[in-house]
Amino acid sequence: MPHLTIEYSPNLGDFPEADMALALNASVCASPEVKDESDLKTRFVRTRHFQIGTADTPRAFVHAQLRLLAGRSPKAKQDLSERIAAVLRRMAPRPDGTLVQLSVEIVDMDRPSYVKESLG
Repeated sequence: MPHLTIEYSPNLGDFPEADMALALNASVCASPEVKDESDLKTRFVRTRHFQIGTADTPRAFVHAQLRLLAGRSPKAKQDLSERIAAVLRRMAPRPDGTLVQLSVEIVDMDRPSYVKESLG
């Protein structure tokens, strides 16, 4: 915990996953909500197929989902969401003539059912 997943459409070209992962982790770990930087796990998922709406116009998306243990205040969640959005705004590709939709979602994980262990 926390788990950060960035999904993006394949029409965004060369997506800067490695650089973005470093920037996202630095921004999220700077929050007082993250007690240990090694707890944050970030991954990227490039979708194979997608459809945005019904119009035949160039569109793309970047969606971030941060999953963390329940109990954070709405203000803390808003801060985390904005930290992520700021990095995505700065680093997401913007192909000419393509509308890129950006979204960030904070999801609470159920504390009693969550299992985390270190192996090895």
